[in-house]
Amino acid sequence: MADATLLSQVKDPANRANPYPLYARLRQNPVSRQDDGTPEGTWVAASHSAVASLLGDPRVSSETLPPADRPKTGNPLKDYLIKPIKDRITDQHRPFIFRDPPDHDTLRAAVMHQFTRERVQGMRERSDRLVAELLDAKRDAHRFDAVDDLAYPLPVTVICELFGVPREDEPQFHSWATQLATALEPDSLTDDETRAENSRTFDAIADYMAGLIKDKRRHPKDDMLSGLANEATPSGVKMGDYDLIATSVLMLVAGHETTVNLITNGLLTLLRHPDEFEKLRADPARAPKVVEELLRYEPPVQFRTRTTLSPIDIAGVTIPEGADLVLLLAAGNRDASVFPEPDRFNPDRVGIRHLGFGGSLHYCVGAPLARFEAESALTALTRRLKSPRLVEDPPPYRPGAALRGPKHLHVAIEGME
Repeated sequence: MADATLLSQVKDPANRANPYPLYARLRQNPVSRQDDGTPEGTWVAASHSAVASLLGDPRVSSETLPPADRPKTGNPLKDYLIKPIKDRITDQHRPFIFRDPPDHDTLRAAVMHQFTRERVQGMRERSDRLVAELLDAKRDAHRFDAVDDLAYPLPVTVICELFGVPREDEPQFHSWATQLATALEPDSLTDDETRAENSRTFDAIADYMAGLIKDKRRHPKDDMLSGLANEATPSGVKMGDYDLIATSVLMLVAGHETTVNLITNGLLTLLRHPDEFEKLRADPARAPKVVEELLRYEPPVQFRTRTTLSPIDIAGVTIPEGADLVLLLAAGNRDASVFPEPDRFNPDRVGIRHLGFGGSLHYCVGAPLARFEAESALTALTRRLKSPRLVEDPPPYRPGAALRGPKHLHVAIEGME
């Protein structure tokens, strides 16, 4: 029988720097029931085959968010009239990563109609220039924080420019995005204080987006938000205001939170593997292979939560209907039955079938953007950092277990090339 405390150990911040031994133990039982303080428990899929199968199983639902319940204000009018209306609207118009077909498919199609290859690839050169500007600002420094100095400002600037968010408003998104990212953590769904803060944060960013959408309708420009606000898809789909707000919030938050971790985990891994650091410095064309292996070896999204719509027989067990389910993407990425020497960082692997971007209907919309942002950042870092050395290993990590990455990554350097 599997140790039923392993998931709680994964969520324990004390294990944030290296959860992989815990994942290895969970893989001994590809699917297991874990204690979470409730009679039902939480079911965890840890092998590559189990995770991949459940990602595409129509009996598995992404509608995992509990009903909206904004904190009361003490104002009777707001609490008994306005609050129920707002809660009902929120429940009916979740971001599409928390929706099932057909709603998920309709909203995703509208996003993909605007998130075109041409528009995304048009940001590649801009990404390279931003990296150069950010590193130039540290040219004479002797200490460099990969998070604050590069990994955060790069993707947030790119996604804001894609969406047409004014540059002067970009700083607002830092605290909003950090708070809303906690919605991916299982414990946050039952923590009243976190849920209340997420409600307040969502209302703040939603109010901002509603104003920006009105502006895009009056004065459309060549950006994604203008397109979503004003254009229908070839099949005639055009988002209503509430779905458009939820989608915009999702894209702005997800569009940089995960990429921050990908870049930071990438630099940390390369500094721990100096031979690979030097190979990338000598041959920038290796960058795509390096990023693909990073998505397997140190993925920014470690797991996603789901719920079951009916009983599912898998890997010798039966997951009951209505069960809370955790799909451990990062555990599947270290499965020896799929990846030889899974704990070895090896960018020269061939045919990597990693789960770093999820899979099936919910495969990450922003995967192409994240890939080239990470390639831009890591090739520039290996080329320009003079004599880099980790100041602290392991570095301090952000609180979350689902979106896992260093809070800061301080590197001692002798300036920039």
